[in-house]
Amino acid sequence: MATIIPVASFDCVVFGATGDLTTRKLLPALYYRYKDGQIPPTSRIIGASRSEISLDAFRERARDALKRFVPGHDLSEEALTAFLDHLDYVAVDGAGEDGWEPLAAKLAERPDQVRPYYLATSPDLYGAICRNLAKHGLIGEKSRVVLEKPIGKDLKSARAINDAVGEVFPEEQIFRIDHYLGKETVQNLLALRFANTIFERLWTADVIDHVQITVGETVGVEGRAGYYDTSGALRDMVQNHILQLLCLTAMESPLNLDANSVRDEKLKVLRALKPITPADVQHVTVRGQYAAGAVEGKPVEGYLTDLGPGSQSRTETFVALKLEVQSWRWAGVPFYLRTGKRLPAKMSEIVVQFRASPFSIFPEEAFGREPNRLVIRLQPQEGMKLEVMTKDPGPGGMRLRPTNLDISFEETFKQRYPDAYERLLMDVVRGNPTLFMRRDEVEVAWAWADSLLKAWADRPEAPRPYAAGSWGPTAAIALIERDGRTWHEDLR
Repeated sequence: MATIIPVASFDCVVFGATGDLTTRKLLPALYYRYKDGQIPPTSRIIGASRSEISLDAFRERARDALKRFVPGHDLSEEALTAFLDHLDYVAVDGAGEDGWEPLAAKLAERPDQVRPYYLATSPDLYGAICRNLAKHGLIGEKSRVVLEKPIGKDLKSARAINDAVGEVFPEEQIFRIDHYLGKETVQNLLALRFANTIFERLWTADVIDHVQITVGETVGVEGRAGYYDTSGALRDMVQNHILQLLCLTAMESPLNLDANSVRDEKLKVLRALKPITPADVQHVTVRGQYAAGAVEGKPVEGYLTDLGPGSQSRTETFVALKLEVQSWRWAGVPFYLRTGKRLPAKMSEIVVQFRASPFSIFPEEAFGREPNRLVIRLQPQEGMKLEVMTKDPGPGGMRLRPTNLDISFEETFKQRYPDAYERLLMDVVRGNPTLFMRRDEVEVAWAWADSLLKAWADRPEAPRPYAAGSWGPTAAIALIERDGRTWHEDLR
């Protein structure tokens, strides 16, 4: 059984409390932590938004959200009712003056509580909300502020947001959340590398042929068309989630698990990324945009139809990249990244492909010279799989085949693993920023992304169409296969 360590009593104020993120992710995450006894009974979750609704109406919305997004076998009426009793609500205009005095009065009832402020709002409001918090005396030593992505749309806007928040909160109280870093498998990647000498000694260009990172989504733009069309796959997924996964895969060992030690090593990886120039862009990048097709057996429309009648757009919904980390450890090892919407499966994984054996004692008919492969699956079914060659059972001679040494975390440990938001929210209360992005990480990642966006702009080309339900444009296949490699697409 997992050890549940309660956190300190807190008052968590969620700005944007009636929005989609709160409904789908934050309330279920807080419910699970309360149900498991990690949230003390003296804690409060205070919803804050501009909607003029009563406390009873807010709690009823929360009840509906939990019944929708928490599986029935995890809901009990007793736990649900007890959790809802810890919810409060204040109508607050984040950018204006209304509602701040009632919020201040409510927080003054318990001045010694840890105070996380979760900004589940548009990033345009981050600075205004933080200034209002300071203006009304709501920031102290036990305060923290949580910023959701996207933090800007380029380096300039990211710096503006960081400056605005940094005027009010010191860096150690700012928690820039990337929910991918809260996944069990991502943290197990650190354990795999730095607690097992068998892997860390193999984690070099001498042994590893290449690395693949895939983040696939089956959904289209859904209700986010307005945001997504000004963003695209590079800004929405690559600049944050995927680069963070690359950092954890490629980083050197930190001195310890201190937050800054870990983040210092990730920063070194970002700084070691080779910039993509206009001369390189056609050879190492692919942009795509989904057209009509079928996903999971259901017909779906194309991106332009999802945007609305008569829409025209050159926004990419798919990106494939070949990157280089310019360091001794990774010299000559390509990192192939891809992400997209309307792909065949919702899947996030890191594949470490080891080099093929230079010589085989086995005859060709017995041994296909399959190289070893480590697959780290973030979703679905978090786990790790090491593919090794073994003898085919039976008396028919020496025939070899690839076999999986498979660890599925939930099956192995016979328990439900907390969602990423559950873990990260509790880290905020503890004041542990290890799994959150530091300001310099965000800005260096944006600087790299800006150079790629500029390279695309200097070589204007419409995104390549791909059928919904496929793995992207055929050019993405050519990107890796011209190097004699292929994408890993085992969906089991």
